[in-house]
Parts: sequence; structure tokens; C-alpha cells
Amino acid sequence: MKLLLDENLSRRVVPFLQDTFPGSSQVALLSLENVDDRTIWDFAKDQDFVIVTKDADFYDMSVVYEQPPKIIWLKIGNQSKALTINALVSNREVIELALVSEDKACIEIYR
Repeated sequence: MKLLLDENLSRRVVPFLQDTFPGSSQVALLSLENVDDRTIWDFAKDQDFVIVTKDADFYDMSVVYEQPPKIIWLKIGNQSKALTINALVSNREVIELALVSEDKACIEIYR
């Protein structure tokens, strides 16, 4: 499973996710910074990414457009890079269970 971090998440997180989520990236690293959410949505769908975000926009889109892509909604507030990485890496099994095995469109990760 490869993750596409929304612009509200630091691109500096990406190298630390590669062992757990190979092929992951961040929107700015893919020249998608400052594009609308629908463009990011379509890119994630076409490239088989799971979108990781800290806001409700992509969840709202999933209600309208359905999956794919799937969404990881980080509800952890403005945290350090280390806490963001930990939230994703330590919840890998829970994320995969929800999004792959249970085929849910979105999983919310809390502190």
C-alpha cells in the first residue's frame, strides 16, 4: 500500500514511510502542490495511492465519488514529524485491515 500525503503533511515524512509503505509520496513531490482536491483525488485513483490527510475534504469527496482512492484521516492535530510517522507506521496493521480486508473507504487515526 502506497500513501499520498496531502499538502497539510510534511514531505519530510516520506523517507521514513518507505519501509512500511513503499512507493509513498507527498503531493508537492509529485508537482501537485496548489492543485484542487479533485485533481489529487483523480491522481491517487489512477496511480493506486491511499490519500493521507488531516482535514475532512477528502472524506467528503469519498462520500460523493466513492472509492478508490481510499482515505486515511489523521485526527492527531498539529503534531511533530515523528508523531505523524508513528501514527502511520504503528497503525499499519489496523490500516490494512480496515482498507484492504474490510474494504472500508476511510479510516480515522487518533492520537
